[in-house]
Amino acid sequence: MGKMNKRKLAGIIAAAVLGVQLFASTAPVYAAELNQMGEAVSKVARTTKEALADWEAWTRDHAYRLDTIKPVEGKINKESFKDLAMLKPLLHDKRIVFLGESSHGVAEFNQAKTRLIQYLHEEMGYNVLAFESGLSNASLAYGQIGSQSAEQTMKDSIFGVWWSKEILPLFDYLKVTQDSEKPLMLTGFDMQFQYPLMDGRWLKDEKLAERLKQAEEKLADYAGGTELEAYQKEKNRLIGVYKGVLRALQAKEREEPIEALYPSNPKLVKQLERSLQDRIRVADEYVELSIKANRSYAEEDYTAYAETFLESMEWRDQAMLDNLLWLATEVYPNEKFIVWAHNDHIRKAHSEVMGSPYPVKLMGERLPEEWKKYSYVLGLYPVSGKTSDNSGAVHDVLPLEEGSIESIVSQASRSPYTFIDLKYRSNERGNSWMFEPRYAYSWGMIPESFVARDQYDGLLLIDDVHPPQYIRGSK
Repeated sequence: MGKMNKRKLAGIIAAAVLGVQLFASTAPVYAAELNQMGEAVSKVARTTKEALADWEAWTRDHAYRLDTIKPVEGKINKESFKDLAMLKPLLHDKRIVFLGESSHGVAEFNQAKTRLIQYLHEEMGYNVLAFESGLSNASLAYGQIGSQSAEQTMKDSIFGVWWSKEILPLFDYLKVTQDSEKPLMLTGFDMQFQYPLMDGRWLKDEKLAERLKQAEEKLADYAGGTELEAYQKEKNRLIGVYKGVLRALQAKEREEPIEALYPSNPKLVKQLERSLQDRIRVADEYVELSIKANRSYAEEDYTAYAETFLESMEWRDQAMLDNLLWLATEVYPNEKFIVWAHNDHIRKAHSEVMGSPYPVKLMGERLPEEWKKYSYVLGLYPVSGKTSDNSGAVHDVLPLEEGSIESIVSQASRSPYTFIDLKYRSNERGNSWMFEPRYAYSWGMIPESFVARDQYDGLLLIDDVHPPQYIRGSK
């Protein structure tokens, strides 16, 4: 994208933020630029027939073909996950397994990841599931998981892009495990505003709870708007509300533990304290970045927009990483984690991806080396079908280019569900494709080029994907 002008770069960034909807609605505007990008990237992917044959032969011998991606319903037995047994030697010493996805809008991704979570929990002792969703939202919802429906827990805990029939079995499973010796615990690590916002019901102080509710609504409105001067005047007052709530929460915990209201989550107070501290930092730094980006875009100052938005993206990913490591060291120091997030956030060297709308260091790249040694990063990609963007609009997965990552793996496997390990491989003739820049589609339609082994430890490719069956409404 080196020659793409700032205005169109800003448009592509905005499109990615909206779940690539703008790629469809403004196709004539970006067509030339995207074609140039595709041509540049495909030059990297272009190769000889002999090399393709070598790659496909090697991959055919080393890929694993899953029997199914559907999660287990009802009783789980020793035969339920026999096709996933190859994961045990790959993950035996891993503290965190990152489960990615190239799009939030793929039904089969939700199914496959739910089944993987069942396996990791049942067979390998991964007892914490951390979502790319609000820390306070997921923690509060988990605290009431035993007294409400699985659907309500889903809607209270995770972003609406995942509210679907295909993900409900995960929340059914979460609820069922609470009666076992090893429940699967749910949390989040994001700092973005997410509904329902914090309302302070757990304070049992109606006036303070109302001030918190109003502060949340104000802060969220400012973050989505352009009123910088108005925010700067009100900023200190809003920060003061959060500090007051934090003090009240700490005092209340000494007087009357609030876990009684949320019996499934004995760690809730620590998580709420962290969430309030997050809000203070968000109010102090992040909201102004968001407002400046919104204003620059509204004023068509696309250079400023691109720079400010990318700065806010890095801020968010650093905050998510800080929260994840805090959860792993301070809240659940003896547990193994499963992390659910977009591929972009978990890739190990995201800033090196050519063609990404976010050419910056995101969460996975910022992970300390010591943690990387004990982590496994799995990227999920579609081979064909249709995906949905964050607004619900449906898009075709673009036809695969010869020599692309998806093409090499899917042509070799000839299976609808293919897993391949990248981590424990040495560069040789048949697998050199994973050690050099190759072409792949983000969201099924954004061309990117990267060295697969530098970004992921494993890949799961799924053929003939479909948009999720969304469950709308707040209840």
